[in-house]
Amino acid sequence: MNPDYRPYHPKWHRTPIPIFWWVRKRAYLKFTARELTSLFVAYSAVLLMVHVRAAGGSEEAYERFISWLQSPLVVALHVVVFIALLCHTVTWLNLAPKAMVIRLGGRRLPDAAIVLGHYAAWLSVSGLLAWVLVGT
Repeated sequence: MNPDYRPYHPKWHRTPIPIFWWVRKRAYLKFTARELTSLFVAYSAVLLMVHVRAAGGSEEAYERFISWLQSPLVVALHVVVFIALLCHTVTWLNLAPKAMVIRLGGRRLPDAAIVLGHYAAWLSVSGLLAWVLVGT
């Protein structure tokens, strides 16, 4: 038998942490709010899959889905979703220089150039999609 063995474990003192600890500092609040916008991204992905399924089903099911999308409550929800998606996109693009270091000629590319390149790509793809969707 081990003489140091005890059949119980002493309870350590741990300071209680309030559930809204992240509200106290602005940086924590911004981080948590940014992470919560990913729920809106997930909602948009599910909505897109439901839309594709409705389009592949009967015409009556698709008409019901479209009429549901046109209800005022859903339109208001999608305005909130759109704002959250814009916030998510902007904060994601602003994080790009921290995630990738690009060197040209032995020098690091400035953060502003990386951010502007990402915004230019975002606007170009968005413009192309708008042109294709409006053109058809």
